[in-house]
Amino acid sequence: MEVFDGKKAAQDYMSKHTLAFSTPELTLMRFAFWLGDSVPDPKNDGKGIPRMMTFLTEQDFEPVLIDDDKYEPSGAVKNSAFVGNAYNEQITDGNFCSECGTSLSSTAKFCPECGTTQ
Repeated sequence: MEVFDGKKAAQDYMSKHTLAFSTPELTLMRFAFWLGDSVPDPKNDGKGIPRMMTFLTEQDFEPVLIDDDKYEPSGAVKNSAFVGNAYNEQITDGNFCSECGTSLSSTAKFCPECGTTQ
């Protein structure tokens, strides 16, 4: 699949043009016009292509499948204000993970520590 490498294009543009003090809208508009300029095609002599086509790269992406029955904790939620369930509730019935023993909320579908389905 061909994917546009916007970061490389922006770095190439900003290295050749001094627009650091321009307004963001003007910089973006000029960048868009620069991407649309016709440049010589490196594959076909004598032909022209839009500059944007020179920043296309071939990449292979693996499809992302989301499985609701399997959860693998990444650890990212441990650094946030809420761990597991975003609702502030008191644990009154004493739900615990059958695998690791972590206390769980009554609405938990997965254990936030080990990822076991509850």
